[in-house]
Amino acid sequence: MSTILGQTTDVQQSAVFGRNDSTATASPPSGSGVFGLTVTDKGVGVFGANNNPNTGRGVQGNGAEAGVGGFSDSGVGVVAYSNKGNGLLSTTNAEAQSAVFASNNGTGNAPVGGAPAGNGVFGLTFVNGGTGVFGANNSSKGRGVQGNGPEAGVGGFSDAGTGVLGQSNKASGIVGTSANGQGITAFSDNDTGIFAQGATFAGVFNGALVVSKGPDPKDTTKPASNINGSIVINDGNLFINKGDVFLGGADCAEEFDVVGMENIESGTVMVIDEEGGALGISSQPYDTKVAGVVSGAGSYKSGIVLDRRQEETCSKNRTPIALVGKVYCKVDAQYGAIRVGDLLTTSSTPGHAMKATDPLKAFGTVIGKALKSLTSGKDLIPVLISLQ
Repeated sequence: MSTILGQTTDVQQSAVFGRNDSTATASPPSGSGVFGLTVTDKGVGVFGANNNPNTGRGVQGNGAEAGVGGFSDSGVGVVAYSNKGNGLLSTTNAEAQSAVFASNNGTGNAPVGGAPAGNGVFGLTFVNGGTGVFGANNSSKGRGVQGNGPEAGVGGFSDAGTGVLGQSNKASGIVGTSANGQGITAFSDNDTGIFAQGATFAGVFNGALVVSKGPDPKDTTKPASNINGSIVINDGNLFINKGDVFLGGADCAEEFDVVGMENIESGTVMVIDEEGGALGISSQPYDTKVAGVVSGAGSYKSGIVLDRRQEETCSKNRTPIALVGKVYCKVDAQYGAIRVGDLLTTSSTPGHAMKATDPLKAFGTVIGKALKSLTSGKDLIPVLISLQ
């Protein structure tokens, strides 16, 4: 039996009433109205129970600083548990305060590995379809969850699912803004950085779309892939309702199968091969089979390349041939000094153009017009492609 038993049947009275009328400042646990102490393993210093099955509380605390305080030197300060209700329910009527405020005042580094540590709030659930931490704002304005941090405001991770999921019935699923950095930065080690699918447009850009060629952004030692720095449209169309198309390259080229050599230098004059419609290096003067010049020599790169195919789907060696525009071309001035504006045609020097001096033979064999003079020897000079 208990050492002290307090009991009453009066609903207006307490079975035990403890009172301390001192008005001096105390250092808890001194100055208590009721002080309970136990040294029993897993015992409770003060235990309160309400056996009414409907309403009421096991322990009620009222205080100017805190209603209930809990402290433990090495364990949990306050433990809240329920079989059927909420484990912890906290409310406030003060607009300038928080219903739950959790603070971790440690100043060291959180341990790496194991369970998450160093948290202000840690939420854990084993319920299928449940949420570790759930935040809701039922007013007309505000946020369900707000995160502030020097490294990231909100972090999300999933071993097999989505790291961060944003959904909305009427507004944007995810909005990313930054005062000085990137609004949204996306990386993927083995898949697509950003995937977008929309009922009308998959993506709308209010501003310039810049596609930069470069290595793996997370590993600069890796070389660029074949399509890195390219806009690839696998199945669809490119619409430009207003505005112009600006291409930094200097020619319009088209890829052709080539024969005779594994690697053909840029600037080489090419002709149609007798067999199969592939291209080969020119070697005859005034050749009507002239097709163009291999694009990419000097400072002129292709502005647009037609009929480009992936290497894995193409068994033959292919190279882009400039058909229109400016291109650096191999020329040989031993057949006549070349001046700016001269018409150029094929020559006996393999892969080189020469000045077209015979008007009758020039028809159908002209490559284009020289944009630079060459009085002697061989060199690469800029040429305005104009097959005729």
